[in-house]
Amino acid sequence: MGLNSCVAGSFAARLSLAHYGLYPDGPRMLFWLGQNMADVYGPLRLFASYLFLTGLGTALAAILTLVLLPRLWRFLPRDRGRAFAVDAEKSEGKPVGAGIIFVPIFVFVCLLTVPFDVRLLSALACILLICFAGYLDDRAGGWNEYALGAIDLIVGAFAAIAVCGLQTYMLWLPLIKTTVMISPWVFIPVAAVLIWLVINATNCTDGVDGLSGSLCGLAFIYLAGILYGIVGHREIARYLLVPHYGDGASWAILAFAMVGCLAGYLWYNANPSQVLMGDAGSRPMGLLLGILVLACGNPLLILVVAGVVLVNGGTGLLKVALLRFFKIWIFKEVRYPLHDHFRHNRGWSNTQVLVRFMLLQAVGTPILLVLLLKIR
Repeated sequence: MGLNSCVAGSFAARLSLAHYGLYPDGPRMLFWLGQNMADVYGPLRLFASYLFLTGLGTALAAILTLVLLPRLWRFLPRDRGRAFAVDAEKSEGKPVGAGIIFVPIFVFVCLLTVPFDVRLLSALACILLICFAGYLDDRAGGWNEYALGAIDLIVGAFAAIAVCGLQTYMLWLPLIKTTVMISPWVFIPVAAVLIWLVINATNCTDGVDGLSGSLCGLAFIYLAGILYGIVGHREIARYLLVPHYGDGASWAILAFAMVGCLAGYLWYNANPSQVLMGDAGSRPMGLLLGILVLACGNPLLILVVAGVVLVNGGTGLLKVALLRFFKIWIFKEVRYPLHDHFRHNRGWSNTQVLVRFMLLQAVGTPILLVLLLKIR
């Protein structure tokens, strides 16, 4: 009886510590080192902390990207300019496709710090796949847009499977206190379309130095906070009436690792840029954004954390789709993506577009998030 009580107490203690980032759920490279070598060198026990591994992963991703990117970008293809884009001539000749460098760095860092879970590993595989497809598009100077759209949708479907694991998925929505259980056969196609939209909106936003990386970086920081501190924390999730996801902290590490990569990339992409991420960077970045929103359990979070990205790039997709398939011409005086409209029609500089769009997202997201969490 005493032994059972001791075991139960130990389990309860581990469960409680897990709320605060300790005792990861599954094996990982650095966690194994912390478990087996802590007796030899005490500080190695930090490798058993989610919080420490998150910080380490972010820093390592940033340093590796910062160091390796300028050493490798000479092997990248050169930008050929884009028809109808504002100031397209300023990008011509620059290395493009930097995602093929920093996305593998992101995956490597995640393999060091994230539990070896089938769903997370599948998501990383999808990110690598769409990165490679984007790089081939960068090298070719532009594939057929229908072929790219089909690839995005197929990879999005596999990513949706990675998130739900072909199991019934629990969602939470605004204005409803109870959770909603969604069949995987409903979740997967709906999630695939959402991911497709985010991938292409993110890709369309990549037209001003630093804009797409900065906006997505902000979104990843917000999503990491939600995954780690809200849905990933049992007590806070209970207080806010949202479901608790035991793997929330693991998904948060992915978000912070990408933030690190983007920090290293933006060092060289700040106006005037020296290198461009291309489809090899923007598409996997959009894919990860969609995956993390779904991992949070509320698809509407995409409007909260990346509303500026969706409005900037997604509205252009809507305009083109209505014109091409239904011959409906809307917003005739508005140029898309919206960042081109403000540069060409309003005379904003690249810096003004970047700062003002970031301010809109940085201020708007906390306000919308509070409303989303409290009005339930």
